[in-house]
Amino acid sequence: MTTKRAWSDLFPAEEPAAEGSDQPPLGPEHGLHLPADELEVSRLEERLGTILPPSYRQFLLFANGWGVDEYSLRPVPEVGWLRDLEPWMIECWTPKGGESWTVPDDLYFVYGKEQDCGHLRMEYLPDTLLVGHWDDGVFLLNPHIKTSDGEWEAWYLAPWLAGADRHRSFWDLMKARLSQPT
Repeated sequence: MTTKRAWSDLFPAEEPAAEGSDQPPLGPEHGLHLPADELEVSRLEERLGTILPPSYRQFLLFANGWGVDEYSLRPVPEVGWLRDLEPWMIECWTPKGGESWTVPDDLYFVYGKEQDCGHLRMEYLPDTLLVGHWDDGVFLLNPHIKTSDGEWEAWYLAPWLAGADRHRSFWDLMKARLSQPT
């Protein structure tokens, strides 16, 4: 059973779009785009070759993108695998000289305040889905780590973290980010 998330609770009330307008409604700081429809989301899943995690899928049906400039969630046409959209980012984060290291499960599967952002499995990075930006970092969904209800691990990867702030789901990531001052 999929849990329905209250996306409208995470975003401030927005002014409705003018009737007949192609412009998304704009709030005081950022704009929620008009919702994607089921066909658009299904086509994205087909293009990616995967089923999206429930909370991210629900977000797209609530709003097909959000934000401006450095604080944004990409609309359906701009969502894609990090390796395809921003391969330079993978190069920047890949250890030089072919080094690799393994993070054991007891260190990796720690979420919340006890998490060490440096305990990141970089081998997952090329397979992450790029869904947005936050200041100098990116929002990524990791299909390698899934919950029993189909949620993918969600990352906020930023250079000042020396790794990623990881969450059990896109919903958890967005709750954490939207509750922090920008």
